[in-house]
Amino acid sequence: MRQLNLSRVLHTLAAEGPLSRATVATRIGLTRAAVSTLVETLLRGRLLVEEGPGRSGSVGRPGSQLRLTDRGPCGFGAEIGVDHLAVCAADLRGEIRVRVEKEFRAQHRAPDAVLGELRALARRARAEADGVGLRPAGLAVAVPGLVPRGTTTVLRAPNLGWRDVELAGLLPADLGEVTVHNEASLGGLAELWSRGDPAADGFVYVSAQIGIGACVVLDGRLLSGAHGFAGELGHVPVRPEGPPCGCGGRGCLETYAGEEAVLRAAGIEPGPGVRLGALTARCEAGEPTALRAVRRAGTALGIALSGAVNLLDPRRVVIGGTLTRLAPWLLPPLRRELGRRTAVAAGGRETPLPVTASPLGPDGPLRGAAGLAVRTALDDPARLLAAARGD
Repeated sequence: MRQLNLSRVLHTLAAEGPLSRATVATRIGLTRAAVSTLVETLLRGRLLVEEGPGRSGSVGRPGSQLRLTDRGPCGFGAEIGVDHLAVCAADLRGEIRVRVEKEFRAQHRAPDAVLGELRALARRARAEADGVGLRPAGLAVAVPGLVPRGTTTVLRAPNLGWRDVELAGLLPADLGEVTVHNEASLGGLAELWSRGDPAADGFVYVSAQIGIGACVVLDGRLLSGAHGFAGELGHVPVRPEGPPCGCGGRGCLETYAGEEAVLRAAGIEPGPGVRLGALTARCEAGEPTALRAVRRAGTALGIALSGAVNLLDPRRVVIGGTLTRLAPWLLPPLRRELGRRTAVAAGGRETPLPVTASPLGPDGPLRGAAGLAVRTALDDPARLLAAARGD
């Protein structure tokens, strides 16, 4: 129970700090005396910092303010993308303090070659973290594929060409406990944690990049499915007779709205270093072929999402990933298709379902990975205190 209460103090300060002892006690429903005892443990362990009195809206002398330290234990996040790798470190407040990345074509490369590059980036990130007084307390890795719940195995990643790849022995071993998750799920968690009241939130998050993934958040909780595979939106058939997809099916959403599919439809041949800048510029100039390609992608997204919206009745739909750069031209046909196909629209919803581009853009999965590593560390105060001591 003591470890649970220490964790509650840490999570409260991570979400709302700086706060006084009295405010923390109110938030978690304990007496001020009990919270003071917990706080002293965390202060001695150098996980908290005590600042001067803050502003108070009540009568009496304002209490000193507590905040999580910006030194000591930190969470590392990593992302394996089809065409890039990235590693970052976030302090216990969730702020990204270190970030290193590189363009790297991981598609159809052997996993040990890809992970060798990732380990090199992780070494650079750790060296930079050491320089600002941070020590690793865990690592979460985002991958564009299916990861069974509670494992570090990539069961299938069509856009990488990987099947049944166990990552545990290939990941950095000196960054603490390692977890591996689907990149769209981590992007959705980053979106959730960026909101003011996550407990009341419910949305479908779409990670629209070279591949297309999704996750569902209901009542502030990630819906992962029985095996951890929920959210494979990219392989929902939009037109069953359509072109072949890397998953083995035909007419999947990715063949119409994946980044490479949109570039090709616009007459731009994808390749190393070819991003959406050229396509964005053509859309801004009103080039008809480019606009037609992006609108086709928006329509396909609307068709695929209509089933999820009808089934789950979310509060909103959020588009993340690199395709957020195309939001001015992508979202109108997406919204129009959802309006035509969803039961709530047909039943007379007074206002359309909100469909927005995530302000996190393509950073969502990496930020979500680092955020998950931090939150996992905050769940285990004993391990966190040991990491703060350098044990």
